[in-house]
Amino acid sequence: MVAKKHFNHISLAMLLCMTFLAFQVTCRTLQDASMYERHEQWMTRYGKVYKDPQEREKRFRVFKENVNYIEAFNNAANKSYKLGINQFADLTNKEFIAPRNGFKGHMCSSIIRTTTFKFENVTATPSTVDWRQKGAVTPIKDQGQCGKFLIICFTNQIKLNGYLTTNLPCIVGCCWAFSAVAATEGIHALSAGKLISLSEQELVDCDTKGVDQGCEGGLMDDAFKFIIQNHGLNTEANYPYKGVDGKCNANEAAKNAATITGYEDVPANNEMALQKAVANQPVSVAIDASGSDFQFYKSGVFTGSCGTELDHGVTAVGYGVSDDGTEYWLVKNSWGTEWGEEGYIRMQRGVDSEEGLCGIAMQASYPTA
Repeated sequence: MVAKKHFNHISLAMLLCMTFLAFQVTCRTLQDASMYERHEQWMTRYGKVYKDPQEREKRFRVFKENVNYIEAFNNAANKSYKLGINQFADLTNKEFIAPRNGFKGHMCSSIIRTTTFKFENVTATPSTVDWRQKGAVTPIKDQGQCGKFLIICFTNQIKLNGYLTTNLPCIVGCCWAFSAVAATEGIHALSAGKLISLSEQELVDCDTKGVDQGCEGGLMDDAFKFIIQNHGLNTEANYPYKGVDGKCNANEAAKNAATITGYEDVPANNEMALQKAVANQPVSVAIDASGSDFQFYKSGVFTGSCGTELDHGVTAVGYGVSDDGTEYWLVKNSWGTEWGEEGYIRMQRGVDSEEGLCGIAMQASYPTA
């Protein structure tokens, strides 16, 4: 009798275990089914099509992992910013930071940094600045598949004929063109009183004699040099963006809607100097945008961990203070309006590191009218 009761207890325990395991399997199946549906909806939204079922399954697994990461991050609610499921959700972070166009790394030539800084003696700056509100910033653009990152070449500095010569990073992709154009659009709007969307494609196609090599990379300073030598840039409408390297259209490149007379570099590793510059006009900056949190940034003041290996060219178009008192830079990106705060990111300002968060104060420059 005792043995029979013992057997019954064991049987009941086994039944409960099997029921629990079946429940777990059912839950995982339902979760996967729900995730598959979310992936389907995401694919429709962003027009994603995969070459075969194997690639689709691989991308689903990456999507699932990224969604779980994003939701866990947001549920923790311990940061001043939120992440979101965007157009990069089926890419691993390694794929995200890799050049999109199969770039083969090249070494940059030595770049002479300017020593003049016309805002050096500025003693007072506004507490907040937003050049969008003053008609100096065009709508968010999307560089697409032309790449977006840079590769570090060297970091040494030497004096040459009284100038500080720095072997700077070469930006891989065409973000350098978008950054330089945004800064040029800004100074033209402020000096001429008219905001014009200018052509990044003209830089990609025509600015190819020096460091700048279209989708294979370039530097904002060299883009400014080209604009000066070319006596300006054509409009976006007349020389539209295609997102690939193309042959320079000399006829259109000769038609200039806006120009600059020079450019200056902001003293490196000095957020106060950068603030002085941004208080007066939009400024080209380079940042380290390689982290997963940057990949999926959605809203709030970004305070995430990042290094100073500059890998992306963007434009600082303002600064301010959030509701909780966090100081931030207002940065215009070139990844479309689906990323971030409708294409923008607010990055923490006034950090302990002299380079600024993600190295934003390391390599800033601006055109002059």
